[in-house]
Amino acid sequence: MQKITRWIIPLAALFALAAFIYIAPPGLLGKADAVGYAICHRIDERSFHLHDRQLPMCARDTGTFTSAGLTLLILALSKPKYAGMPSKKIIFALVAFFLAWAFDGANSYLYLIKQTYDGALSQIPNIYIPNNTLRLLTGTGMGMGMGATLFAAFNQTAWKKLDMRPALKDWRDLGTLVGILYLVALVILSESIIVLYPIAFISVFGVLALLSLIFSVVWMMIMRQENSFTNLKEMWIALSAGLTLALIMLLVIDLLRLRMTGTWGAFPMG
Repeated sequence: MQKITRWIIPLAALFALAAFIYIAPPGLLGKADAVGYAICHRIDERSFHLHDRQLPMCARDTGTFTSAGLTLLILALSKPKYAGMPSKKIIFALVAFFLAWAFDGANSYLYLIKQTYDGALSQIPNIYIPNNTLRLLTGTGMGMGMGATLFAAFNQTAWKKLDMRPALKDWRDLGTLVGILYLVALVILSESIIVLYPIAFISVFGVLALLSLIFSVVWMMIMRQENSFTNLKEMWIALSAGLTLALIMLLVIDLLRLRMTGTWGAFPMG
């Protein structure tokens, strides 16, 4: 079985990548848009812009997936095999970030419905007028929690010799990560083209990294390879399988949405 997968997985990865590139809009930003198209509504007014071109994802998802991707990268470089879940006090803080994200998202969605359908849900008041700054900041906190949790789950599944120390053990660890991620968020709020152009691709990296690691964990479990690796080189098949499945999922969603809407733009409202 291992010999077969050594051939099948790379071929499947190349096929999935080629198919994704083929159906995606032209240009590097077009390919980035196709990733965002699969996971985000891409409403223009709720997105940051490179001049008159919106980023691949809305402000909330830009914050979420930029933060998730950077969290995974920072933890992988600083504490590569730490497999412990965050300590209880840190989990409470991450839950608070999630609640802020959920609350702002619900308020924003309610506002969108009221704007789109005259008189809809008029009996439910909006607590405040949503804006892209809050979307970005709450998304940043959510992405940090997603990245930190997945980092621990992946390490618990992959490594033969487990190091159960948590990557986010105390307030110093959390504070350092929060400081870095919210500094990035503040720089994004400058809306400088010098900043937003790389952020477009960092957010796409976050999407691909999250999905690839999730599918890699699923692959390891299906193939009964849990806790059987000592280094990244040994798990190249599992990681390739994860990336392949992520690309296939994005490709299928893109094709279904394109067939439903007939456009690479935002979901039509009203």
